[in-house]
Amino acid sequence: MKTYKSADIRNIALAGHGGSGKTSLAEALIFKSKGSDRQGKVSDGTSLTDYDPEEIKRRISINTSLAFAEWRGIKINIVDTPGQFDFIGGMYEGIRAVESVVITLTAKDGVQVGTIKAYKEAKKFGKSILFAVTRMEEENADFYKTLGQLKEHFGGGVAPLMIPDSKGRYVNLALGKAYTYDKQGNETESDAGDELAAYRATLCESVATTDDALLDRFFETDGTDFTEVEIFDALKIGVANGAVAPVVALNADPIKGVDLLLESIIALLPSPDKKPSEKAGKDIIAVDEKKPLSAFVFKTIADPFVGKLSFVKIITGTLNAKTEPVNSRTGETERFGKLLALRGKKQEDITSASAGDIIAITKLNANTNDTLCDPSKVIAFEPIEFPYPCYYQAVSAKGKGDEGKISTAISRLLEEDLSLKYEQNNETHQRVLIGLGEQHLDVTVAKMKNKFGVEVELSDPIIAYRETIRKKVSVEGKHKKQSGGHGQYGHVKVEFEPHEGNELIFEERVFGGSVPKNFFPAVEKGLQEAIVHGALAGYPVVRLKATLFDGSYHPVDSSEQAFKMAAHIAYNEGLKKASPCLLEPIVTLKILVNDGSTGDVMGILNKRRGSVLGMTPQGDGMTEIAAEIPRAETADFSTVIRQMTHGMGSYTMEFARYEQLPQILEADVIAKAPKFNRAEE
Repeated sequence: MKTYKSADIRNIALAGHGGSGKTSLAEALIFKSKGSDRQGKVSDGTSLTDYDPEEIKRRISINTSLAFAEWRGIKINIVDTPGQFDFIGGMYEGIRAVESVVITLTAKDGVQVGTIKAYKEAKKFGKSILFAVTRMEEENADFYKTLGQLKEHFGGGVAPLMIPDSKGRYVNLALGKAYTYDKQGNETESDAGDELAAYRATLCESVATTDDALLDRFFETDGTDFTEVEIFDALKIGVANGAVAPVVALNADPIKGVDLLLESIIALLPSPDKKPSEKAGKDIIAVDEKKPLSAFVFKTIADPFVGKLSFVKIITGTLNAKTEPVNSRTGETERFGKLLALRGKKQEDITSASAGDIIAITKLNANTNDTLCDPSKVIAFEPIEFPYPCYYQAVSAKGKGDEGKISTAISRLLEEDLSLKYEQNNETHQRVLIGLGEQHLDVTVAKMKNKFGVEVELSDPIIAYRETIRKKVSVEGKHKKQSGGHGQYGHVKVEFEPHEGNELIFEERVFGGSVPKNFFPAVEKGLQEAIVHGALAGYPVVRLKATLFDGSYHPVDSSEQAFKMAAHIAYNEGLKKASPCLLEPIVTLKILVNDGSTGDVMGILNKRRGSVLGMTPQGDGMTEIAAEIPRAETADFSTVIRQMTHGMGSYTMEFARYEQLPQILEADVIAKAPKFNRAEE
């Protein structure tokens, strides 16, 4: 395969709502451009870009995948991104790597939440946008209703370009040509006529905004005198600067209008050298083949047999098999296996790739978000910011011999998926996976089995409660044991009371030497050991002050161990008498919701013992709600928020403090408390 110059490359991400036809469109683009001899289908598990076993099983895209099509001497790199919200991290990866985003939506379903999310992400990073209205042959498909929704949601820049007419033809409004397709996807060209003149005027109005002279003429003629060249030149400018988003109608299976989309991609979407590229600190690094090498790793795939497969966007310079770039994060020289051009699961060896291209590299040590660069000019591109995971599940091995393998498998999957987090909770002795939703973690578990042979099961994680006391008490603890020879004797009187801090405060006010000073540390150590478990449910005890004020000793039998045991006895007795209670963790939430859902979200917060701290409008129809809520009430919160906001909502969560658990809930928490190991007592 030849090395393409940046001017001969187009990089597109396919994004949109789940089920809107992204993968089918990728398949059609590859097949139409003769990149494959058979058009695969998602429904029967034969598509090139959905090849993971879980993708085939679930009939959805789970991973970001890479493919390419060649059309009229132009290489079109296609980044197929997931549409399901549990895997939206893939959309962030894909959009980051490209200059243009092709947002798919079906003619039947129109604009959905995934459409809006993809549009916002593309606009956020200044990407060019083209809308592809798919499944035109589906029952109840209504292109013109969908076009109306696009203009309603995204404004006057939405410009119809390739649309259907009443005869079932696909019309290029700029050219005034209509295309009829046979069962093999071959087209027959004819004159479009005047049926769609009003929509051509809409197109001309959109492109006229890019040029003052065109705008003046539009007011006089409604664009009837705009030439084909003028329309395409203005469209190209408008698409590049984000003022215009063309709309193309098509059907991926059977293929109709896909060739028109290919033509639109190469004619209208900017090449990498024509679009501002990556940020490195305060600098914007433009795509340039003549500068020293710099490249960005935007996706990593973990494979237990092949090793890492890294998706890389080359920003400057040229990469070949002899290149030894530096990883700016580690400072180490990177050595790798092969350079590959991918068509999903199909791989093609290449010898080199230039600035603007997107390729795959095998056996690279670098991770997602790393920058590879020439040793003479070390830079670091800004990392991708992934969505915040909030769905927690404890993970444990099904088989006895697999416990040690869990961490290894998870660490490999964490390299692959930066929207996945993992914690080892030393207090509850649980491994905790944190993802974007139930399906996200289900797929992670399936990957652990399929890729690494580790079978695990998920369960609700243990909530780390605390215990404390509410009143002041004085108790004594006496440890006395005689078993021949030296005995054991320790006797303490201790005053326990609550205080504000979380750490144990130990003081002494012993008079007259009833307890020698050399045993004070043993008493404190005994109490420090004891507070690991409380009297109610065995959770750690906080906000406790202990004052040693009296006791007694034996000149022969007393020892540090004896006084430690006496302190344990006093502690156990004191906590029972000091009105113990449970404390629950409270977390702070920052919930981003669409304005129409704020009332529902505040209602669910109130039902779950939460409190709203404030609301801040974020613009674009979104509001941020700041709230506090018990950690125990957030187990399914990610699912609830998604349902309430129809997928538009998201939130972050962080620990705030501990507060007393309502007494009515104590019995249930105590009954479900884990059986802590008290062997040390």
